[in-house]
Amino acid sequence: MYAIVEFKGRQYKAEKGAFIKVDKIDAEPGSKLDIDSVLLLSQGEGLSRKEEITVGNPYVAGAKVSAVVENHGKDKKIIVFKYKSKKDYRRKQGHRQQYSIIRIENIAGA
Repeated sequence: MYAIVEFKGRQYKAEKGAFIKVDKIDAEPGSKLDIDSVLLLSQGEGLSRKEEITVGNPYVAGAKVSAVVENHGKDKKIIVFKYKSKKDYRRKQGHRQQYSIIRIENIAGA
C-alpha cells in the first residue's frame, strides 16, 4: 500500500514505515502531523492484478497519511557562482538547504 501525497508544494511517494526528506517544517522532533492532500492511493500487494488504485480529483476524499517528525538537518553546501566574461564581474555565494525527516506511520484510505 502506498500513496502519492502533496506536501508543501511538492509530491512524495509515501509507504508505511518509509522516511521522507521534506523542506523544513516548524515542529519538534517526535510530534505528529496529518497530511490530507492525497493525490493517489494504491491498495494491494504492489505490481499485481490485485492492486486497486484510486486517483483523486484533485485529492482522494477521506484519505489521510499520518507521519511523525524524526529530526531536522542541513544538506550539503552548494556553491552559486556567477560571472560575466571580460567584465570583471564575479559573485560567489554558498547555500545549505534546511530539511526535516518524517516517518510515515499509517495510510488511511477512503
